[in-house]
Amino acid sequence: MIGKLFLEDGSFYEGQGFGAVGTSVGELVFNTSMTGYEKMLTDPCYSGQVVTMTYPLVGNYGINGEESQSNKIYARGLVVRECCQEPSNYLCEKTLDQWLKEMGVPGISGVDTRKITKKIRNQGTMKCVITTENKSVTELKKICEETPIRGDLMKEASWAKGEDFAKKEGAFNVAVLDFGAKRSILESLEAFGCNLNIFPYGFTAEEVLTSNPDGVFLTNGPGDPQEAEEAIEAVKKLLQAKKADGKPLPMFGVCMGHQILALALGGEVYKLKYGHRGGNLGVYNLGMDKSVITSQNHGFAVKAESMLLKNMDITEVNLNDKTVEGMCHREKPVFSVQYQPEATPEYGDSKYLFEKFVDLMKM
Repeated sequence: MIGKLFLEDGSFYEGQGFGAVGTSVGELVFNTSMTGYEKMLTDPCYSGQVVTMTYPLVGNYGINGEESQSNKIYARGLVVRECCQEPSNYLCEKTLDQWLKEMGVPGISGVDTRKITKKIRNQGTMKCVITTENKSVTELKKICEETPIRGDLMKEASWAKGEDFAKKEGAFNVAVLDFGAKRSILESLEAFGCNLNIFPYGFTAEEVLTSNPDGVFLTNGPGDPQEAEEAIEAVKKLLQAKKADGKPLPMFGVCMGHQILALALGGEVYKLKYGHRGGNLGVYNLGMDKSVITSQNHGFAVKAESMLLKNMDITEVNLNDKTVEGMCHREKPVFSVQYQPEATPEYGDSKYLFEKFVDLMKM
């Protein structure tokens, strides 16, 4: 089966197709992680995107289901140098090829992923068409031109339900605003004694407050945060809300939640040239005077100067491009980070963020 990849700048790549027979349109991005393809593909943050893996061998440990971050594959396609058809891992249940077939997602291998990655790095992310069907370059060009890429993907990425997570007697009551949550983030909140009341996209501030929360958590999610107008308005109201005891309501945002929080406070965001996607990105914590290696997946960033005027301090910055990786309100119990705190290579580096959230709820 032949696999083809057409980019909106006219570039064309042909290799071997694997996974499902089909054609998808998405934003072509790259991820620098060496492992974790099952987690990436099921991360709702990849909704609407075709993922290029920079590591050359993918699929070598197969699929086991335990690593999935949601209930399906959200990525539109997968581009790899080599797809392993004979994985070696005692937990392996099926091959990557079999899994993509089941999920209806096309993949392409045998292409120069280094060249593709350099193109994205130099020119920025771009629209592409990936296909394992018998389509000509002319057909792919037409599909690419006529198919828009949506920015409001978080409106359909909510998947978690409250009954999916155990209720803990005496736990903190946390309202989770679900923009496309990763399972591992929700499980981390549970591990720190939080009872999760999950609100899918479309929630109102009034609905959230009826759950009598001790704190509010804003999750990760895909797309353009500026498209989440309803959520931004709801978070604006929640920022003014108080707990049942009259104290300010603590709030913690990650990834998309970090960006929506910034917009709700009156700040600004902007689209990055090619985003930050990988498991090896350095972040410097200004207050602690230390650096950590983080896992990240985002295409937008918060404009630092816009937040300094909104009573927010910048707490962490990206070591590569100095973009905002963390911020904290000067008066309210409100803070956020751009990276994925539960997925850092050394979990202990960032678990203090969950501890901080819990401590704020205790106050």
